[in-house]
Amino acid sequence: MSWILLTLGVAFGSAIVPLVSAEVFLIGLCATQPGLHWLWLGAAVAVGQVAGKTLYYLAARGTIKLPKPLLDRLHRERPMTPRRVRWQLRTKRVRAWFDRLRERCHRHPHWMAGTYGVSSLVGLPPFMATSVLAGLVRMRPVMFVTTGLAGRWIRFSLIAASPAVFAGWLHH
Repeated sequence: MSWILLTLGVAFGSAIVPLVSAEVFLIGLCATQPGLHWLWLGAAVAVGQVAGKTLYYLAARGTIKLPKPLLDRLHRERPMTPRRVRWQLRTKRVRAWFDRLRERCHRHPHWMAGTYGVSSLVGLPPFMATSVLAGLVRMRPVMFVTTGLAGRWIRFSLIAASPAVFAGWLHH
């Protein structure tokens, strides 16, 4: 039970701080603790990830108010330096693609559920970005949680099962 709770905590942390990799943790855990059931580990990561991403979702919806210093930093006007101009030119396509995606999701709420569902399962578009986008387009909370849990549970259950599958292949 303690491994499941630790996994839940790491998954929550990885949802908040993207530098922490739930995938790497899970593969390492399953490789060193083969007695843990992959479905339970997949469920623990799914719950932790969706709980963490719900904070981003709620902030994007405006339900959670961000601290004033953070809001000030996000909305402050910055001078256009040559470096910022180059960055804007490089990211012009990505920003345009994201704007089109956001507009489509506003027009077609069920399309957002599909986009978010694919993201929760595959990781593309990035799950963090679609979590924020779901909040911006005001996706229903029940849809957000159920779709995210389903996709993340399948994804991380397969990842948790992978060390045993590969070990089985090597022995045959």
